[in-house]
Amino acid sequence: MAFDGRVISNVGVLAAIAEGGSFARAAEALGLSRSGVSRAVSRLEARVGVRLLDRTTRAVALTDEGRRLYSEVAPLLTGIEDAVTVTSGSSVAVRGRLRVNVDAFFARLLFTPCLSEFLALYPNLSLELVARDQLGDLVGEGFDIAVRFGTPPVSSLVSTKLLDTRTVTVASPAYLKRHGEPVAPSDLANHACIQVRDSSTGQPIEAWQFRRGDEIVEVRTSGRLMVTEFGTMLGACLQGIGIARVKAIGVRHLIEEGALVELLPDWLGNTFPLYALYPSRHLPAAKVRAFIDFVQSRVLQAERRVDHSPAGKKRVGAKTSVQPRRLKPASTPESAASTRRLLSV
Repeated sequence: MAFDGRVISNVGVLAAIAEGGSFARAAEALGLSRSGVSRAVSRLEARVGVRLLDRTTRAVALTDEGRRLYSEVAPLLTGIEDAVTVTSGSSVAVRGRLRVNVDAFFARLLFTPCLSEFLALYPNLSLELVARDQLGDLVGEGFDIAVRFGTPPVSSLVSTKLLDTRTVTVASPAYLKRHGEPVAPSDLANHACIQVRDSSTGQPIEAWQFRRGDEIVEVRTSGRLMVTEFGTMLGACLQGIGIARVKAIGVRHLIEEGALVELLPDWLGNTFPLYALYPSRHLPAAKVRAFIDFVQSRVLQAERRVDHSPAGKKRVGAKTSVQPRRLKPASTPESAASTRRLLSV
C-alpha cells in the first residue's frame, strides 16, 4: 500500500488523543469534530491492522500497540513542527506545552527560584512540572524531558549531563548547641542522624560514606526519624531534630545565611550527577533545547559557588572578599525564616 500524507494526519490525531486524554480534548486542540477524530483513528487502525485505543463510555487509553506507535512517532511529530516553525522564519520558535518530569529536590530548590525568569523568556510556552520519585515511562506518559539526579538507566533516551554535585553533612546551630559538633565521621555514631529511604529500592540508606584523599570511611548512623522526601528531611534538620546528608547545591543559601552549618568539611560525601533525559531523535524540540540551555546556565551558576576542593579548605558558601552574584528571580527566600516557611508547605 502506498504511503500518503493522510497517515501523518491520522497519527497526529492519535498523538492528540494520547496527550489530551480524550477524543473531546483532541478535537478541540485540532479544530475537528469528535466524529472526525474517531474516523481518523479508525482509518489509522485499519492501516496498521491492530487496535490502538481501548474505548469505554468514560475513558480512552492507548493499547500496548498504541503506546509503542506513539512512543515512536511523538518525537517525529515534534521534529516536524519545529522544522515548520524554523522554516517559516517565525521569531518565536519556543512555544506550545513543555511537560517536564523532575524530582522534588530539583523542582523546589533549583528550578523554582528562577521559574519566573524562564516563563518571562518564553511567553508563548506553557510549562507543566511533574515531581516524581521515579522516572517512569517518559514517552508513554507524554513527557518532553526529564531532569533527574543519578546515573540514568540504560534506554533509548538521550541523556545530557548538566553537572555533578556532592553531598554535605549539615546541622542547625540549635542542634550543635545542644549536642556539640562532630570532628570526625566516626563521631556521627553518637549523634541523631536523620535517616532516609532510597526512593529506588525503598530500603533505608544504612551507611554514610566519606572520603578524604585516598581514605574512605563508612559510618552506620541511626536516628529516631526516617523520611522519604527531601523537603521533610531538610525541614526537620532546620528545626534541630538531627544531622542530615544533603546535596550541596540545594543548601548553599542556607549555609550562607547561617541557618545550617556544614560539618566535616574536610571529608567529601558522595557525588551525584544531574542529567536531562529526552526521547531519542536527531534534533530535540526547540522548547526542549531552550529548557536544557536555561537549566545549564542558571543551575551551573549556583554550582560554581559551591566548594568542591578536595582539600576542603573552605566551607560551602564561605564568605570571601568577592561576594558571589545571586540569581534575581521574582521570588527568592532571603532569610532562613522564609526558607523554613517554604519547606514546610
